[in-house]
Amino acid sequence: MNIRYVCSQDERRTDAVLAAVAERAARAGIGLAGTVQPVDPGSAQEKCHIVLALLPDGARRDISFPLQPGVTGCRLDAGALEQAVLVVQERLPAAQGLVVNKFGKQEATGRGLVAAIGEACARGIPVLVGVSPPWRDAFLTFVDGRALPLPADEGPVFGWLQAACAKPAAA
Repeated sequence: MNIRYVCSQDERRTDAVLAAVAERAARAGIGLAGTVQPVDPGSAQEKCHIVLALLPDGARRDISFPLQPGVTGCRLDAGALEQAVLVVQERLPAAQGLVVNKFGKQEATGRGLVAAIGEACARGIPVLVGVSPPWRDAFLTFVDGRALPLPADEGPVFGWLQAACAKPAAA
């Protein structure tokens, strides 16, 4: 199992690092599957409005329910997330690495991208995960403590991913 994770108190920082690393990987010819949450400079970031970019092509999927003004709570559309997960799982066999934008509530309860992480590990594909600080303990329990942290810094994260993806995957 070759898993690394990025966990920053500033989730937008984690999102920005993973998105930048995925972009660099694409330019370097590293085939990735997975998801990143793009951070578009200048756009308003609404709490719980989630748009994913699916790797490797960056196709965007809004996985949020539109809520009426003044309504609070999480707007995750679990059905839309599961549709994105299906795309990731279809792309995984051809990938050199898997990037998961966030291990959060869905993954902590065994849903979301958990199956893709498990499949990547079984195939010997390196996995890079963004971990939301409140879910760090659940993530470490999920990976049985066998994931190592990386700093929320594009250089070291890309360096690890590049080196990990250069190694042949286990059959």
